[in-house]
Amino acid sequence: MLELRLHPDRLFPADHATRVLARELYGSVADLPIISPHGHCDPAWFAENAPFLNPADLLITPDHYVFRMLHSAGVPLEDLGIRPLDGGACEADPRVIWRRFAEHYHLFRGTPSRLWLDWVFAKVFHLERRLTADTAELYFNAIEAALATDAFRPRALFERFGIEVLATTENPLDPLEHHTAIRNSDWGGRVITAFRPDNVLDPEQPDFRRNLARLAEITCEDALGYEGYLRALEARRAFFREAGATSTDHGHPTAATFDLNPHEAESLFARVAHGETTPADAELFRGHMLMQMARMSVDDGMVNHDAAVLRRFGRDMGADIPAPTEYVDALKPLLNRYGADPRLTLIVFTLDETAYSRELAPLAGYYPAMKLGPPWWFHDSPEGMRRFRDQATETAGFYNTVGFNDDTRAFLSIPARHDVARRMDAAFLARLVMEHRLERDEAHDLARGLAHDFAKAAYKL
Repeated sequence: MLELRLHPDRLFPADHATRVLARELYGSVADLPIISPHGHCDPAWFAENAPFLNPADLLITPDHYVFRMLHSAGVPLEDLGIRPLDGGACEADPRVIWRRFAEHYHLFRGTPSRLWLDWVFAKVFHLERRLTADTAELYFNAIEAALATDAFRPRALFERFGIEVLATTENPLDPLEHHTAIRNSDWGGRVITAFRPDNVLDPEQPDFRRNLARLAEITCEDALGYEGYLRALEARRAFFREAGATSTDHGHPTAATFDLNPHEAESLFARVAHGETTPADAELFRGHMLMQMARMSVDDGMVNHDAAVLRRFGRDMGADIPAPTEYVDALKPLLNRYGADPRLTLIVFTLDETAYSRELAPLAGYYPAMKLGPPWWFHDSPEGMRRFRDQATETAGFYNTVGFNDDTRAFLSIPARHDVARRMDAAFLARLVMEHRLERDEAHDLARGLAHDFAKAAYKL
C-alpha cells in the first residue's frame, strides 16, 4: 500500500539547526486565523450552504491549476467536464472525470498543486492511501460520502478552516444578492466582496458596449457619456462598499497608466464607447482608467489590487502565460500623482519575476502608497515564494509587502495554500536568524505579520 503521508517538517531547511528554528517559528503561527483578502470562491456557496455536488465538481472542474496540467498531457478540457463557450458537449459523469484525473495524478509530482491536494486528501478527508488509478474509486466514494454530511457544507468548512475573513470578486454589474443573503443570515462567517471592474474598463473585453448600457441602466446615469460613466462607476463602488468591499481588483495586460486631461479623456471615451477601438486606444483607456480608479480610491478609501497579466473556453481558464512587464515608466504617472498620498494603497502583483529586484522592490521601497503583493499564479509555489523573498526583501523590506494571498476559486485548498506560505516564510526567517541578520524575537514578530497581520492591515480588514 502506498501511504499518503504529510511529513511534519516538509518545506523546512535541510540543515538541522535551521530546521529546528523554522519548526519553532511555524508552530507559533500555524493555527492563526486565515485572512483571505482576495479570491474567486463563489459567494453562493456560503449564502445557500448547500452540499457540494461531487468530488470532480469540487476539486477538478473549477481549478485551473489542475486542469491545465492535464491539458498539457493531451487531455481535452471537455473530458474534464469543462463546456466550451459554443455549448459543445463535455463529459458529464463525475466518476469518469475523477478516474481520468487519478490516472494522471503522477503529473503533479513536485508541483505546489500536489502539496495542496495531498493536504486536502489527508487533512480534510482523512484519506491514508495515495491517489492512483487503483485508488480512484476509493477516493471518489470516500469524498462523496463526506460531502453528503453537514460537516462538509461550505459554512462548516469555513469555520473548520479557521477563516477570519474571505473576499470574493464580483464585477460592477453583479447585484451581490448572495452577499446580501449572507449578511441577512444568522451565520457569523465574514464573506465580503471585491470590486473587479475589468468588464466595464477594458474596451477589448467581450460585450464592453453592452456592459456600459447595463451599467447605465442599474445606476440611472448616462454611462455612454464620459462624466456619466465616471459617476456610474463611483455609484457602483459605493454599492460594493455597502456590501463590505474594502478593495478593487484590476487585471490588465500591462501596468501602463496615463494622466489624460478632461478633453483627451472625453474624446477617447467617445471612441471606445461607440466601438471605434484600436489596440492603442484600448491600452490608453485602460491606463487612464487605472488613474481614475486611484483617484476614486483616494476619495473612498478602497485598496487597489492590480495584476498585470479569448479563448475557446473563455477567460480565467488557465491559459495565461507569463510575459515581460515594465513598471517604472508605466506607473510613473500614477505614482507621481498619488504615490505619496496616505489615502491610497496600491498593491502590485506580477507574473514577471525579473521585475522584483529591478523595478518593483525599489518602487515599493520608496513610494508610501505602493506595496508588493505576494507571488501568485505560476509563482504561488515554494520556489516562487523563496525567490520573491530573496529578490524583494533587500530593497523593500518585509513591511512594504502584504503577507499571503491565496487568490483561488478552489475553496478546499485555501488552508493548504496558507500552510505552505507559513512554512516557507518560517524557513526564510529561520535562515536570516541563523545568519545573524535577524534576532529571534524579530523573526517571531515577522512570522505573525506575514501569516496574518500584514494582509489584514493592507486590505483594511
